[in-house]
Amino acid sequence: MTLSEAELERYSRQLVLPEWSGGAQERLRDASAIVVGAGALGSPAATYLVAAGVGRVGVVDSDAVELSNLHRQPLHFTPDIGGGKAESAAAKLSLLNTEATVEPYPVRLEEMNAAAIVAGADVVVDCSDSFSTRYLVNDACCGERVPLVEAGVLAFSGLVMSIRPGESACYRCAFPTPPPEGSVPSCREAGVLGAMAGIVGSIQALEALKLLTGVGEPLLDRILQLEGASMDQLIVTTRRRDNCPACAQVPATAAVGA
Repeated sequence: MTLSEAELERYSRQLVLPEWSGGAQERLRDASAIVVGAGALGSPAATYLVAAGVGRVGVVDSDAVELSNLHRQPLHFTPDIGGGKAESAAAKLSLLNTEATVEPYPVRLEEMNAAAIVAGADVVVDCSDSFSTRYLVNDACCGERVPLVEAGVLAFSGLVMSIRPGESACYRCAFPTPPPEGSVPSCREAGVLGAMAGIVGSIQALEALKLLTGVGEPLLDRILQLEGASMDQLIVTTRRRDNCPACAQVPATAAVGA
């Protein structure tokens, strides 16, 4: 084990976990993650990835901080209003863990740049708030064979699924087509409770840590549905589609820790 004294102290509470190990911590230190979106889900997801010791984290977001963001996006503070979300998030995360390299990507993820953004990452955590972006991220991750944690939150409800291209169902396998335009209300229309987004984003971070270290059982071929108002939970199983345009031709790769 090559962890420094400072690293041993910083990560001591997770290193004592019987399931954890110095090797798992080293895998995190050597890993690269991309978080798409620095908002309601991205704030807790990125915070816990950086805090846990992921060595390099890129934060992708082209939006500016607005006053209405602050109740659910705790990486941004009142003085940040008007500034870029990617830069605001990177500044806080860099202060949280000086051992990590945090890079702001103040761009909109689009078809022309999606593959370039995710290429080379060890995991992507999609915290975007639009169906079009989710499908773009999914397809890019499948094309680049990058594991992905997908999630969504609205009002008191959330869902999370993990994806290992070539091995498990991808987002397009589970949801072949996006819902008709206008059939699902936006966050602006339906609202969202900040604490609910915090729960879902934290689960995304947990799933990403599982994928990076090989510790635990990720939500592969399973979708976790959460109802915060009642705390009901439901696991829905899914599977790869032979004709999926995103992942049908993707060969399996060796899992971490296998």
